[in-house]
Amino acid sequence: MFGSSPLLAATARLRSINRQMSTAIKAPFVLYTEGTPNGRKVSVYLEELKSIYGTKVAYDVEHISLRTNKQKEPWYIQTLSPNGKIPVLVDRNRPTTTGAEGFAVFETAAILLYLSQHYDPDHKLWFDVAKQPADYSEMLQWIFFAHGGVGPMQGQSSHFNKFAPEDIPYAKKRYLDEVKRLYGVLEIRLQSRNYLAGPGTGVFSIADINVFPWIRGYKFAGIESLDEFPRLKAWVDRIEARPAVQVGLTIPKTQ
Repeated sequence: MFGSSPLLAATARLRSINRQMSTAIKAPFVLYTEGTPNGRKVSVYLEELKSIYGTKVAYDVEHISLRTNKQKEPWYIQTLSPNGKIPVLVDRNRPTTTGAEGFAVFETAAILLYLSQHYDPDHKLWFDVAKQPADYSEMLQWIFFAHGGVGPMQGQSSHFNKFAPEDIPYAKKRYLDEVKRLYGVLEIRLQSRNYLAGPGTGVFSIADINVFPWIRGYKFAGIESLDEFPRLKAWVDRIEARPAVQVGLTIPKTQ
C-alpha cells in the first residue's frame, strides 16, 4: 500500500482539474431542441446573434427526440418545460431553483424576446421600445400573429395531411384553407416591403425569424408551392440566403 495515498491524492486533483476545465468550456446556453419549425426559430436566432456578438451567445445542443417522447419525461417537465414541448433555452448565466443548469425559458416567442432583451443590447435584430415604439409594436404584432395563427394552423394542416391515422377531408380542407389565408395576409404585408417590421421596406428582425421556419415548411402543410404568393416566396429566399440562417437550419445535427 506504500505510495497509495499520494497516488489517490494526485488522481483526485486530476479529476478536480478535469471537472473545472469541463465547467469552464461550457457554452453560456443549452438549447433543448428538435428539427421542427419551432426548434429552428431559436437555433436560427442564436446563430444570427453569434454572428454579431460571438461566443457570448454560444450554445450547447441537446437533441430531444419527439419520436421517443423524450420531451414528456418527468425530468424534462419538472426542470425545463411544464408544457412538455420543445424548444427550451437554458441560460447558464442565471441561477435557477428548478434543478436545471440555469434559467429555463420555454415557448419560442418568449425565448426570442428573452434573448433580445438580455443579449442583443445594440438592437440589431429587434427594436428599442423607447426610441422606436411604433416599430417595436409592429414587431410584437407580427410575432403574435405567427404564434397564434400560422404555427397552430399550419401544425394542424400538417397533421391532417401527413400524419393523421385516418383521412378526414373536412379537416384537411379546413386547415389548409386557413393556412393559405394566413399566407395571404403575409403576402399583403410584404407588398412593398422586404421584411415584416421596421421603417421603410422593413428590417430583418425576430418578427421574421419567428415565422420563417413555418413558411419554409409549407409542403408539410399540403401546399405544393409558393408561386401564388410571390412576395412571400421572395421573402423566404431572402432570409434563407443568410449564412447564419443556413447554419441554424441544420440544428440539431442528427446521425
